[in-house]
This record gives sequence, C-alpha cells and structure tokens, in this order.
Amino acid sequence: MTQSHETIAAIATAPGAGGVGIVRLSGSAALSIASAVCGRALRARHAHHVRFRDADGAVLDDGLALAFPGPASYTGEDVVELQAHGSPVVLQQLLARCRTLGARLARPGEFSERAFLNGRLDLAQAEAVADLVAAGDERAARAARRALDGVFSDRCDALAAELLHLRVYVEAMIDFSDEPIDTLGGDEVARRIDALAASLSQLLAEAEQGRRLRDGLHAVIVGPPNAGKSSLLNALAGVDRAIVTDIAGTTRDLLHETLRVGGVELTLVDTAGLRSEGDAIEREGMRRARAELQRADLALVVLDGREPAAGWASVEDAIAGVADRIVVHNKTDLLDADLIRAHDALHVSARTGAGLDTLRDALQARLGGDTLAAEGAFTARQRHVDALRDAADAVADARGTLAAQHLELAAESLRIAHDAVGAITGRILPDDLLGHIFSSFCIGK
Repeated sequence: MTQSHETIAAIATAPGAGGVGIVRLSGSAALSIASAVCGRALRARHAHHVRFRDADGAVLDDGLALAFPGPASYTGEDVVELQAHGSPVVLQQLLARCRTLGARLARPGEFSERAFLNGRLDLAQAEAVADLVAAGDERAARAARRALDGVFSDRCDALAAELLHLRVYVEAMIDFSDEPIDTLGGDEVARRIDALAASLSQLLAEAEQGRRLRDGLHAVIVGPPNAGKSSLLNALAGVDRAIVTDIAGTTRDLLHETLRVGGVELTLVDTAGLRSEGDAIEREGMRRARAELQRADLALVVLDGREPAAGWASVEDAIAGVADRIVVHNKTDLLDADLIRAHDALHVSARTGAGLDTLRDALQARLGGDTLAAEGAFTARQRHVDALRDAADAVADARGTLAAQHLELAAESLRIAHDAVGAITGRILPDDLLGHIFSSFCIGK
C-alpha cells in the first residue's frame, strides 16, 4: 500500500438536490479531519449519527459518518464518508470545512486512481467503475459489473501468463541456437502460439462487442444527392430532425441523431450527398462527410432504388476504408415489383416506412444484441481493443519469424504482445496513460 501524504475530499453524489449527499475523504488525515468535523472519534465500519460542525462549533447539518481504515477500503487508504442531507449548499459547506482542516479537492477519478495505485483494483476494473456509473441500461450495467468483478481482467491475465511462458521458452531456445529448432521443441511452441492466437482473436471479438455496448455504434449515412438520406434519418429517429426537399444539396453539414436499437446506443450521422460538382458550401459539406467516414464503425449507404448503379459509383471510393456497411435501396414505393426483385439489396421506403423493420434488424445484428445479452459479456474501451489488436498482430509476427527460425525476432514479437496485453490491466503501463484515463471520471469517484 502506498498511503498518500495528501488527503483528498470531494462530493461523491450527483449534482443537484437529493435526500442524501455524501462527502468522501481519502488519505492519511481523513480520520482526523472527520473527527474534527464530527466532534468525536469514529469506530471502524460503524455508522455514527453525528452533528457536522464548522470551525466555530455551529451545526452545519446532522447525518451519518462511516470510517474505513486502510488498507481494507476502496482506495486502500483511510477513507471516511460523511452522509448529510442532499442540499448542494450544505454539501459545499461540509466540503469547505474539510478543506479548511487540510484536505484538498480531489481531481476527477482520483479516488479510483488511488485504488489502482494501491492494488485494490487493476486498471480495467477501475475503468469499469466509470462504465458502471455511466451505464445507460440494464445490460450495460451488468456488463460493467462483470468487468468490475474481473471477468475481462482474468482473461487478459491468462493470456499474459501464456505469453510470458512462451517468451521464456523462446529465450531458452536462443541459448541453444546451434541445435535444430525441431529438437528444441519448435513444433510445440508453434502449436501453443497458434492456440494463443485463437484465444486472442476470440477475446478481441468480445472486447469489440463490449466497446460497442459502452460507446454505441457510430454509423454514417452516405449516398448521392436526393437518395433520401435525410428522410431515412427522420424515419429511423421517428422525428423530423433533417430538412427534406427535392433540391439536390439540401443537406450541407453533419447532423447527428442518437437512438437505441436493441438496448444499444446508435449514433446516426446524416451527411451531404456525394457528387463531383456543387458550390463551395456543398463541397465543404462533402469534405466533412468523407472525414466523418474515416471514423465510422458502419457506413449506411443509401441509394435511389431507381438508379442504384449510378449512386454506387459516386460513393464507392469514399466508403472504401469503412470496415462494415449496409447498402439500402430507398424509394421502394416508386419501384415496380420486378425491379425490386432484380436487385439483391435491402429495399426500404423512408416515405411509407416499408422495410424499416428489416433495416432495424440489420442494424441490431451489427450492434451484436444477442452477443451483448450473453451471460459473460463485459464492457471494454477502444484502448483495450487497440491493445488486443496490437497483441494479435505481434503474435502473428512471432509465428512467422519462428517458422523462419529467427528466434530473436520471435522473442521480440512475443515481448511486444506481452506488453500490449499487460497495458490493459495496468500490469505493464506507460506512466503518461494514467492521467488520460482517470481524467474522464467524475469528481468523487
């Protein structure tokens, strides 16, 4: 345990008035500060009904005080919670009193950061605390709870242990590099690397689903002018968010709409129609559309069902870098049945609503609703996905260099993979990453 010399304090309940509000303290002076505020010593893990007093002895409020001496506390340090009535004025007075007695105001996420630094949580678990606080529905809350319980961390630790074992094995093989690799157990190492690659691939897929559960899916609606992109946005959102006219180039800026599909957040972005001409403002709108596609999880390609080939030619280059896409032929209400059957595509009519349920089903499939409802689902973040992807690439490199009998290169690739997996839980972590992660937490957590 690394008990901090600084004691921090913060209001740990949500902004606004409520029945109860909590001021939390953590650090070496937490117990003495709380005793001064409460006018008495506090027994460990007992709820005391007390009067909170200012420096002159005047009563600020009455409530409960609970002390949790370290290391058996959330942060691993001495922690005290002062539970008062949930008046913002009263809580600010109570916080000011604690600061007068020597506490400083906590930074966002500093309580959880101290829990990590003192070994009470690993980094993935600490991030799951913030995910649980921000959970938007029951599935997200359950998945964040699983991550907080260590489901994701345990999987990463198992991979890291196998990577470490392989690193030791390959380093030992280097010491006997004069011997043929087959006699040094090269086949067994290759088999274990293949098994490790399969495990990494599985965990990467589950982490990506967990990221979508936490962050939602970022889908960009793209297509030629007058294909009905804005009409489709309005139809999916159930409100008239976008202006719709028959004039080409009506949409010139990005328009965002957030909705939930199968319990998962979906951000739809309507964009300017892509074509080779247009005035200066429309060209800027098309530039922004292409820039938005660069960070899209999904391209929702909307084509006029009467001339889909021409529409596809106008967007094909723009969507080339998007990993996933759904192609929609709009304006089904203007087509005859023979023309619809001639194209193997998802047909909808934004005007009449025909085919929208099928489109919603396709979006839910992309969101992974069934997977996210699974018993073992956990939340994850983009940095976790990136780290697992880096590890998978490094393991693939190790497999190739081992096959070529370049043992030093194989050992280096396994080290890179080991470091990438270790960064997820914080077992191996660049120092500058901590501040970035915990700055996104709320104050008091």
